[in-house]
Amino acid sequence: MAKVTRFEDLKCWQLARELVLLVFKASEEGKLAKDFETRGQIKRTALSSMNNIAEGFGRYSSKDFIRFLDFSQSSSIEVKSITYALEDMQYLSEIRIKLIREKAEETKNSTLAFIRYLRK
Repeated sequence: MAKVTRFEDLKCWQLARELVLLVFKASEEGKLAKDFETRGQIKRTALSSMNNIAEGFGRYSSKDFIRFLDFSQSSSIEVKSITYALEDMQYLSEIRIKLIREKAEETKNSTLAFIRYLRK
């Protein structure tokens, strides 16, 4: 793997950024747009997924970086979990929920793969 000099070049960060976009766009729709607490929670969680990768990238040691990557993948799973509440409350369309869940899962998997790579 070539040396990465910018967090923006990390695939897991790029996927997390896509997740943020999906979540922010969804938060403007339907019943979710009016539920400020739930909307804020899913938006903060998605941002955490992306921003923990960037913060970890700026850390001094690989151990710290891995710790922040772990926070990031956990936040991706939290986004996915929140979608079940959104589904149960019928806040978003099934298609929108499916897209967010898939992107959250893809983000988590990419981040975990990167953690495995760094641990080698």
